[in-house]
Amino acid sequence: MAALRAVLDWPVDHVAAAIVTARGVDHVGDTDHEFRIASLTKPMTAWAIMVAVEEGVIDLDGPLVHVSAPHGATMRHLLSHAAGFGFEGTTPISAIERTRTYSNTGIELAAAELEGAAKMPFGQYFDEALLQPLGLERTGLHGSPAHRVRSTLADMITFVSEMRQPALLAPSTVSEMIRPQYAELAGIVPGVGRFDPCPWGLGVEVHGDKSPHWMGCAASPFTFGHFGGAGTMMWVDPAADVGVVALTDRPFDDWSAEALTLWPEFSDAVLAEAGAVG
Repeated sequence: MAALRAVLDWPVDHVAAAIVTARGVDHVGDTDHEFRIASLTKPMTAWAIMVAVEEGVIDLDGPLVHVSAPHGATMRHLLSHAAGFGFEGTTPISAIERTRTYSNTGIELAAAELEGAAKMPFGQYFDEALLQPLGLERTGLHGSPAHRVRSTLADMITFVSEMRQPALLAPSTVSEMIRPQYAELAGIVPGVGRFDPCPWGLGVEVHGDKSPHWMGCAASPFTFGHFGGAGTMMWVDPAADVGVVALTDRPFDDWSAEALTLWPEFSDAVLAEAGAVG
């Protein structure tokens, strides 16, 4: 696909990308090269946490009992960046459900809450609930459950395939994850801009009506995914039944202006080509 070939011209040392559709997978780049995926970790962490919700280990809307958080905060608040925590730090900067404040802390606390409820290290739960069932043998959590996973294109293709057609989670669970939570909240997508509203699901960003946006302008409002500070991105558009992932080794901040042009161009081209084939 022309969209994939264009990725090879991105201003990065290493890039690997794939398109996942009902017809199969197309890719470019080394499928076994290990990348730091940065905040693509968040959807993976959320996936493991929702396995725990289905198993009854934790309650999405119950009180938090193993971590310190504002009164009334729940796992739902933590996973949707609505608990009032800042980007980093355990001191809340706003009331719950006041604003969409993108937060590594919120995801880390969600993982810690699960750790306490499951009575096992989160890394072990992550491995047993997500990595082992999906066969992600080249993927590992090396610190923060918000941004410290390393993986390969081959493994991330498997995870994007899971996002597109889930096998580990019930369809109703995934529908809840990709539904905008506290949909009226405004907020900032770091490095991209402020949006009002700024829809977010549980561990995943939702495209909604954001414009301009890193997922492009052709994506349906239901498109969900994430990008990472390591220069990585992935999304799934349920309306088009298409998923993509692109991994690079150049930090987003080093080429953000270019990335915010190239990523939407890539995304729009993928959807155009998928529509033409479909």
